[in-house]
Formats: sequence, C-alpha cells, structure tokens
Amino acid sequence: MELPFAESWRIKMVEPIKKSTREEREQWMKEADYNLFQLRSEQVYIDCLTDSGTGAMSDRQWAAVMMGDESYAGSSSFFHLKETINKITGFEYVIPTHQGRAAENVLFSHLVKAGSIVPGNSHFDTTKGHIESRKATALDCTIDEAKDTQLEIPFKGNVDPKKLEKALAEHHENVPFIIVTITNNTAGGQPVSMQNLREVRAIADKYGKRVVLDSARFAENAYFIKTREEGYADKTIKEIALEMFSLADGMTMSAKKDGIVNMGGFIATRHEDWYEGAKRFCIPFEGYLTYGGMNGRDMEALAVGLDENTEFDNLETRIHQVEFLAGLLDEYGIPYQRPVGGHAIFVDADKVLTKVPKEEFPAQTLAIELYLEAGVRGCEIGYILADRDPVTRENRFGGLDLLRLCIARRVYTDNHMRVIAAALKNVFDRRNEITRGVEIVWETELMRHFTVKLRKL
Repeated sequence: MELPFAESWRIKMVEPIKKSTREEREQWMKEADYNLFQLRSEQVYIDCLTDSGTGAMSDRQWAAVMMGDESYAGSSSFFHLKETINKITGFEYVIPTHQGRAAENVLFSHLVKAGSIVPGNSHFDTTKGHIESRKATALDCTIDEAKDTQLEIPFKGNVDPKKLEKALAEHHENVPFIIVTITNNTAGGQPVSMQNLREVRAIADKYGKRVVLDSARFAENAYFIKTREEGYADKTIKEIALEMFSLADGMTMSAKKDGIVNMGGFIATRHEDWYEGAKRFCIPFEGYLTYGGMNGRDMEALAVGLDENTEFDNLETRIHQVEFLAGLLDEYGIPYQRPVGGHAIFVDADKVLTKVPKEEFPAQTLAIELYLEAGVRGCEIGYILADRDPVTRENRFGGLDLLRLCIARRVYTDNHMRVIAAALKNVFDRRNEITRGVEIVWETELMRHFTVKLRKL
C-alpha cells in the first residue's frame, strides 16, 4: 500500500496550551471589545491570528542563536545573513530591519511622496497604510478572478497586465515603483506565477519603472510555481526563488513568515541609489546599518531559517497541513478562497453569514463566533481591515470579507486542524441563527483593525 504523508520533522520540545469554558470566553471577548487582537494569549486555545513570528524554530536555528555577534557595528552575524540573502535573491545591497512594516517604512520614506501612485496586487494593510499615511495612493491591479472565491485557477494572486498598463499610461509620472506581493495575502494567500512576474517586468521596463516584491512568503510562492506552473517541476525552490527575484529591483521582507524567526526583516536591492536613499532612514528609524533593529542572534537564526525554508520538504510539510484543513472544510461544505493558499484558510464570510449586513462586518462576526465556540482565534481580512477611504471617510466595502485562519509553521498537529474544522462546522451549522454583527464604537485613522473597539449588536 502507499505510505501516508508524514511531516519532514520530529518534535523535540512542547508547550502546554489550556482549554477554557464558553462562559469564560464570552467574558474575555467582551473585555477585549470584541477585537481578537486584544485577547491575552493564555485565553486562546488554538491561535490562528497570524503566521507572523509564531513559527517553531529548528534545532539548527536555536544552535545558531548561540553564535550571535552582538557588536553594534560590523557584526559578523550581519555579514552571514547578508551572504545568505545574496545567494537566495541575487540582491547585493541589504538593510536589516526589525520586521516587514519597518522595511516598508524605511524604503517608502525614500521613495513615496505626497501624490505618488503605487500600483500592485492587493496591497496588504501595512503596505497600504505606509502609502496612504504619506498622502499617496495604493492602486489595486489584481486580476478580477481573485474576487470569486469559488473559482479555481492556479495563480489567483496575479497582477492584471491590462490594469497595470492603464495605470502606468495614465499616472507614470507619479509612480515611484510597482509592488507585487508574493504570495498575495489580501486575496487569500494566492500565488503569483513566474509568467505574471515576467509580464510585470516587461510593462515596468516599457515605462522605465522599478519593481519591488513584498516577499514575506516568497518561498511558499516558489513552491506553488514548482507544483503548478509548467516548466518548473524539476527546478529547486532556491532556483525558482532566484529567478523570481531576477525579475525585480528590490524587496521588502517580513522574515517572521518564511524566515521562520520570531522577529526580523530586511530590505534588499540591486540598485545602489535605493540603498543609499534608504540608509538615511534606517539609522534614525531602526538602528545602525549592520543590525537595523535586529539582535545578532536573530540574524543568525534568520540566515538558517531562510536556508531551511527554501527546501522543498519543509514547504511541502507546511502547505500539506493547510491543504489538510481545507479538505475537512470541503467535507463540511464551508466556502473559502479556492484553491487553498500556502499559509492560511480564508473563509468567505459573506457566503457563510448571509443574514449579517456588510455594515455589521460579517467576517469579524464570524471570527468572534469561532472564538466563542472553541477558543480558536482567527483574523478578519475584510471590511474592517480595509479602513475608510482617505478622502470620503466612508467604509470600503468593495473587496472580499474573509476570516483568515493562519497556520503557524511547525507548531500544531493535524488533530488541531480537526478541532478548528469541527468548531467552524458548528458555527456554520447555526449560521442562519446569526443575524446581527458588530458596530464600531472607536477606531484610529489607519490600520484600525489592530485596536478597533466594537459592540456586539
């Protein structure tokens, strides 16, 4: 008989987690103003809020921690990390930062001005926030097929070449760069094909523009190119990654995802002028150029993490677990963004809570109900996260309203996936009884979903 699939690692250390009662969770949720970010970690049984910084480091990474050089300037750990990044990306210039949004802040401080227009594929919340806070515009050029959650195409995260061409034809004087997020998180963890990256490159070259890759999950994107795109089945993940980055001019990286570290990020580029411009902001915002907000020990762990997670076996184990959870949801008939992405399940809340008006935020309501059901914490990627239009100050209801269930790397077992699926099924079975959602009682201007206060209706 054919052998069943098994993880490419074995467990060496465990951490206890605690169950709670529904009564406790109802009280905790009320005290958190119905914002799951405001819960304490010990109030959560299975945490699917994010895959950012929540992964389990390997024995090699923990060994590397002991080799960290904590010198303020000229740390050997920085040069070790820089060499690893050079090999994987081909980019010569590297600036470390404490995480991805810091990388955006440093690079965008140099490149984005008031009136700039930055086209891309479904800019994530921090990316959009860093653009809009500078009185600039994040212009979404994602393919329309991404909005149909039940449509199955292999590269749903792609940039629409026609939309991008139109954007550059109309606004090229105000476009500082094009940004492509790999994988496309806001659209449901959907990958971008190598062919699409070539098309973006050709359009960028036509208008004399540069391309930035938001690369938090670049290794997962490379995995999907290997498994879904013709001509790449026999290439290694590292070969595919190098080809992806050859089609770009620079990158921002939240290393807390595909670098499998608890904190860290970086900017990398092939252009000295970008490097020199970003340097001016790194030192006052992050720290000196050879640590930039990271400890030496974290840079050592990141160098190992980047090397490990650009190997097929590690990625296959990780993505197989997400697919396993998706298979359980298929059995229960629960709609999610299809095909399943690499780091999370994105449940289509509009199709689940059909009786909750969009003005009462169905995805946030579904996240609350799932937590109350079983202590599973997810994250709304929808109407609250979309913020208000910076001009009209109206809520933006034009995109998808999704409940994201992120799976931390090398942390949970398939039995935890079964608990998540069963809890979601219980909520799904009583979906018609859920007719009211939540309303906002307090919010901040940008990236409100982190701190918003809500009232249950």
